[in-house]
Amino acid sequence: MIHLLVNVIVFCLYTSVIYLCSSQGTINPPENVSAVLAFGDSFLDTGNNNYIITPGKANFLPYGKDFMGGKPTGRFSNGKNIADFFAEGLGVKEYLPAYLDPSLQDNDLLTGVSFASGGSGYDPLTTNISSAIPMLDQLNLLKQYIGNLTRIVGEEAVMNIMKNSVSLVCASTNDLIISLPARSLEYDVPTYDRMLVNLTLNFIQELYKLGTRKIAVFGAPPTGCLPAERTLFGGVLRMCVQKQNEAAQLYSNMLKEQLPVLASSLPESRIAFVDFYNPLINVINNPQQYGLQVTDRGCCGTGLLEVVFLCNKLSPTCPDDSKYFFWDSIHLSEIGCNIFVNQSLPGLVDNLF
Repeated sequence: MIHLLVNVIVFCLYTSVIYLCSSQGTINPPENVSAVLAFGDSFLDTGNNNYIITPGKANFLPYGKDFMGGKPTGRFSNGKNIADFFAEGLGVKEYLPAYLDPSLQDNDLLTGVSFASGGSGYDPLTTNISSAIPMLDQLNLLKQYIGNLTRIVGEEAVMNIMKNSVSLVCASTNDLIISLPARSLEYDVPTYDRMLVNLTLNFIQELYKLGTRKIAVFGAPPTGCLPAERTLFGGVLRMCVQKQNEAAQLYSNMLKEQLPVLASSLPESRIAFVDFYNPLINVINNPQQYGLQVTDRGCCGTGLLEVVFLCNKLSPTCPDDSKYFFWDSIHLSEIGCNIFVNQSLPGLVDNLF
């Protein structure tokens, strides 16, 4: 039992937020979106963890089995992830590359990249445990990116690219499932959530200082409904863990309340809150409405605990991953990512443009 718990803790280290949605129609992308920039954790990581020392990797099969050419790229999915679908939905490009990918070309930089790292979070303790790229280091990578862009197109053009880009920020799930329990002797849930919100707001202010003006900030999902958390803490029936969900709701509500206050102090900024909690619950409770069949376990292996290195080429996968909301015991499948973005994009566009 102890061995099992240790393994599960490792799984959770490199995971992050879950984003759901429905595939209800399409919208016309806004005009003049220059680039998409992604920051945060494994749901926006398109391969950065391939190039750092961390056990939180997804650059092996069956990850990526449905990606172009059946190639595992480091995305924590069977195919495209949320960052890709947002980049496509905003009319920028089909795939958002990882900034650390050494094969990046100048043209790739012009339209945006992902700085996200699987296992990251706002709380420094989170990345100390997971060996992911800390959020502050992701900001340093952005500074480096801006320097590279300046070399390519000049300072004035870079200012326009940054001003007309959309930044996606998603990094609270690992904090809530890793660091909150680890800090339980220091903080109760409201105090920890308040600290987490302050760290989130500080990150947004730093993005603004570097020239970004349109920022989409994700709340927390119902972490207690992630398949791994249900397996570990949901009892024999693997029910959603209510205490975890309540902590996620509290963080999201606090953040949603504070974002307009912050935006009012940042001239020309447009800051959108992206709701993770309610869309996720809706899909989990009503899978048939979205053409899905299974929302309480992943497609990889048994779907109960497999994630990162436990979801490997020796793990059998489900017969039809398009019927599964989750790919592994934490992350959404490609169809799950697509459903979420289709549902979330209209509101995001309304709030940013």
